[in-house]
Amino acid sequence: MVLDMLEINGVPVEDTYCEAFDGIYSRIIITAKHRWLLKKAAYGSTALPSTVFGESEGGVEKWLSPKETPDGRIGAICQIWVQKTKRFMDVLMREMGKRIRQGILVVPTTRVFNATDSDKHFDAEINVGRCGDGYEWEEEMFGRRVVRVPIMFGEFIIERYIGYAEGIAGGNIWMFCESEESALEAGEAAIEALRDVEGVITSFDICSAGSKPETKYPEIGPTTNHYFCPTLKNKIPDSKVPEGVRSIPEIVINGVSLDVVKKAMFICLDVTSRIDGVLRLSAGNYGGKLGQHKIYLKEIIEEFS
Repeated sequence: MVLDMLEINGVPVEDTYCEAFDGIYSRIIITAKHRWLLKKAAYGSTALPSTVFGESEGGVEKWLSPKETPDGRIGAICQIWVQKTKRFMDVLMREMGKRIRQGILVVPTTRVFNATDSDKHFDAEINVGRCGDGYEWEEEMFGRRVVRVPIMFGEFIIERYIGYAEGIAGGNIWMFCESEESALEAGEAAIEALRDVEGVITSFDICSAGSKPETKYPEIGPTTNHYFCPTLKNKIPDSKVPEGVRSIPEIVINGVSLDVVKKAMFICLDVTSRIDGVLRLSAGNYGGKLGQHKIYLKEIIEEFS
């Protein structure tokens, strides 16, 4: 099927939609004494996107100055996401506990505070505070109720009640590029532009391996979207790779609302369309098999242009 074409900044855009879905996120602030420690904790706790396996995925939303954090130190806002299912709370507690304990608590001088604007919370004393083996205690610090956990380095401080809320996961933009170099340049430009958008993360940053719902090997999870693999263009009869395209990266976007995801998708379209070597723009359309929300590129361009 040949899709109709739109245009942005002179670059063709397929008249299609991406499929996003409902998710549950928890938004936290991590702080530390030094930038290298903060980066270690932020990247370590948000690594390995894996919600498709029934676990969680995360990303760094933005970096904070000492004036923007509860304890007056440098910080980062991070988001951790789980699928919205009947048992999401069990998964959220397990995954938040695992990522904070193994990705943040073990990094010297780190602290964690709630950054989710929600009236729904979980008790971090249960899945993180008890790392103190019963020697942890609760008190008021930085204008918040925190749990102080004794550790060999000194102590780990975490706000006792961490919020969670519903958001939209899986918004995406595909970039059809003439080379790996132009694909990397476009992807980097998109990621950099989205750092100024509050409430969104790009859990994969520049994603090099878009997948598809169906697979020959369900035991390992999603496999390559072979229709769009440039190296298969002349090897399979149903390739959908246009002439001249050598690389198709994807930017995957999670956001605290549908509106902010749409805004982020438009920014991706606008920024990447200005990069030499970007030949076409599109999004992941799986015939409605994947997500509950269809976000049409035409509507985004009309709304934000």
